[in-house]
Amino acid sequence: MPDELAELERFARGELDPGSFPHREHVRLGFEMLQRHDFADAAHRYSCALRAMAAKAGRPGTFHQTVTIAFLALIGERLQGVAAGADFAAFARANPDLMDKSALARWYRPERLMTEAARRTFLLPDRAP
Repeated sequence: MPDELAELERFARGELDPGSFPHREHVRLGFEMLQRHDFADAAHRYSCALRAMAAKAGRPGTFHQTVTIAFLALIGERLQGVAAGADFAAFARANPDLMDKSALARWYRPERLMTEAARRTFLLPDRAP
């Protein structure tokens, strides 16, 4: 776990390379963040880190608040069904749908996620799963 903690701290400081940060890494660091902080604190820290990463990449407009919070909520909910002390590999095996960027399509229409409002603030889902 020390490596995960060090990487999580680098992420929080905006020091990770945005070019080598695929979706699975988003999920993994969300998992790590939620293992150490309650949801509200994790959501704030994670959002700030992603904003910093987007700014570092010269693309601050890519940050998306609804996608960020919705994915963290899914990760947090799924963590409730995972054995204490489980690592990310076990979590990923138990939740393969979260490794797909389109996982939110079950809860959100694409038109809703493409809005500027969805980028700026968290919007509630507009579909029932």
